[in-house]
Amino acid sequence: MPPPSPPRRFVDILQACEDAPTLARLAQLAHESRERLEAVQFLIPGPLRSAVKAGPIDGAGWCLLVDNSAAAAKLRQVLPALTAELQRRGWQVTSIRLKVQIGGK
Repeated sequence: MPPPSPPRRFVDILQACEDAPTLARLAQLAHESRERLEAVQFLIPGPLRSAVKAGPIDGAGWCLLVDNSAAAAKLRQVLPALTAELQRRGWQVTSIRLKVQIGGK
């Protein structure tokens, strides 16, 4: 009979992120992306707000995830205003990309 295994140590995701620098950086970027979206939410037309999600940050670029191409086309019209507002608030954003999510949510 094999010896008993040591008790498993379960770690919640926040603790795992804090313990691993790469995960911690990803968690930080995800948090910042959500903060950016909250900061510009008022500039996004009301009917489009539920179709837009915070996406990845890549250097000075930021990506917004959009439910469909129609919403992306309308959102494209306010991208200059979103970029300007983020810069006004101190974020170094030079471009915002839109990515249509296949299947929506």
